[in-house]
Amino acid sequence: MRATPRFIRCAVAAITGAALVAAPGSAVAHDDIPTLVDVRAAHHPAAAGRAAYDRLVFEFTGPVPEHYGLSWETEPRYGTADVEEVGLVPISGNAYLEVFFYEAWSHPEGDLGGGITYGPRSRAFALPNIMQVVNNDDFEASMSFLVGVSQRAPVRLFTLTSPSRIVVDLDAGFRTVGVRTYFQDLPAYVAGRDPDVRAVTRQVLPPATARGALQRLFAGPTKAEQDAGLRLVSSGAKGFSDLSIVDGVAKVRLTGGCTSGGSTFTVAGLVVPTLKQFPSVSWVKIYAPDGTTEHPTGRSDSVPECLEP
Repeated sequence: MRATPRFIRCAVAAITGAALVAAPGSAVAHDDIPTLVDVRAAHHPAAAGRAAYDRLVFEFTGPVPEHYGLSWETEPRYGTADVEEVGLVPISGNAYLEVFFYEAWSHPEGDLGGGITYGPRSRAFALPNIMQVVNNDDFEASMSFLVGVSQRAPVRLFTLTSPSRIVVDLDAGFRTVGVRTYFQDLPAYVAGRDPDVRAVTRQVLPPATARGALQRLFAGPTKAEQDAGLRLVSSGAKGFSDLSIVDGVAKVRLTGGCTSGGSTFTVAGLVVPTLKQFPSVSWVKIYAPDGTTEHPTGRSDSVPECLEP
């Protein structure tokens, strides 16, 4: 059975607490339906009596969508009323904000075979609060996006014109600390140069800095970092769980999948240096989704069999 359009579920959500907005004016004619062309975000430091915030922008050609809104979600679910897509959306975050709008195209003139007009469905941001933005529904001119954030915070939703934009301002005036997250340096890897990983800086919430660093790892590199040759090699994993650090040994379980694909470079090459930057970690044991690893005891590194070439 085909999933119910996302905006119908949003309308119900509006009655129960989500913010649903109808833009002023009459209904949009079919030829004037806006097209989403960009999704971007940036940090704005505190200024003029206002706390620091992260701004997320959805830009459209044509008018601003007639209906739009947002709501905080307890889980990162796919945006369909029928539970037809099993599982959760792979997204990094400690809380999840859903932004939705309908009567808006994501394909050229509504042509489903014409490609996506706004770029990748998932993108990472190196901002204090916004970690990752993922499209979780796109059906018959209705769309929704999940925003994975460091912490739930006051949010402001409004529109701007010239060009048409839906804007989400999310407070980010809280303390963070800088950590390193490692990604594959693809040019170095291809050329056989060491090191074939490169560190980038991310701001995370203390005291769970190791968890925050791994969240940023699985969110992936930003577009600018991708353009510079950095890659997330996930080895089929969608995220992680059960992180613990005891007596110098960090243990972490991969979620969603695990396969080396025959490669000698796997997600372990990113998880290990990301965790070993912390003075409390001397050894890293990575577990498969089924809870297995090759050397579960002792003071040594360990990977699961599924990460062997």
